[in-house]
Amino acid sequence: MPGPVDPLIPLSLLEAVRTVDLPDNDFEAEFVHELRNKRLGLSDTVFAQIKRFSEAVRRKQRTDYAEAVGIARLIGRRPDAEAVFREAGRNFARQVYGTISPVTRKMMRTLPALLTRPLALRHARRVARRYMHGTARRMGGSIILEVSESVTRDAAPKLGGCAYYEAALRELIQLMVGGVGAVDHVRCASRGEGSCEWRAEWRPLRGKG
Repeated sequence: MPGPVDPLIPLSLLEAVRTVDLPDNDFEAEFVHELRNKRLGLSDTVFAQIKRFSEAVRRKQRTDYAEAVGIARLIGRRPDAEAVFREAGRNFARQVYGTISPVTRKMMRTLPALLTRPLALRHARRVARRYMHGTARRMGGSIILEVSESVTRDAAPKLGGCAYYEAALRELIQLMVGGVGAVDHVRCASRGEGSCEWRAEWRPLRGKG
């Protein structure tokens, strides 16, 4: 059994469910109590779990891998599962990006690419190691993210759960260097390929060189 995971992963999944399930308009907002019976993200259970995982993040406590997988599989039964996983991945990336110092964030967005990329790679490696049970490395003009213990790997049909890590990588690079190209899922443990791997092209902001 894989080791415990950072609580930010299940927290980002539950927050995405809540975001997706929020009322779309004022008319629906008038019936929130009724919608709670139909939309998981509005349930008291999800609100309680969000509070619990938020506290675990604050205390830097780890979460059982099986519990995180259980949340992912619950999401995977939804017809909009892939959209929720993508929202969760973006949410995760925004939160880990917020752990980088404001000075470093500004440097990554303004310095020439020759200086920006080593900084971005260092933080991508930290994020992969600290939060994802993974590794990040540079290959030419791309960053390779490899995750050996994916929480969402088998959560949804047609590898829909893998969209979580794809969206997280895309959003993180976009935030760090201001531009990202194609993001490809080049290897998947669900296909018997050992581990999951994504390749993302990074593109600095125009004028950075």
